[in-house]
Amino acid sequence: MAQRYGTEFPWGTLFINTSGSFVLGLFATLATERVGISPSARLVVAIGFIGAYTTFSTFEYETFGLVESRSWLIAMSNVLGSVFLGLLAVWLGARIARLI
Repeated sequence: MAQRYGTEFPWGTLFINTSGSFVLGLFATLATERVGISPSARLVVAIGFIGAYTTFSTFEYETFGLVESRSWLIAMSNVLGSVFLGLLAVWLGARIARLI
């Protein structure tokens, strides 16, 4: 992502976190509403595997770096965009899981 879109905005982290939010919404909805996977197995997948895929600490560190360099608009865009797109991705994943 950095090679294609540059490094001024953390596009790679945004993509990973948004796609992970989608996968979590899809998995959690399927696991609870369709398949009935046990709570402990759901936690292993959701927190262990999907949580390892997403990068919340990287998101925070990159945002901190943007704030330190006084790139306020980019930092706030990262925060708001990550929250909005993450929520949208979870909703979309859950919606698709309910259609399956």
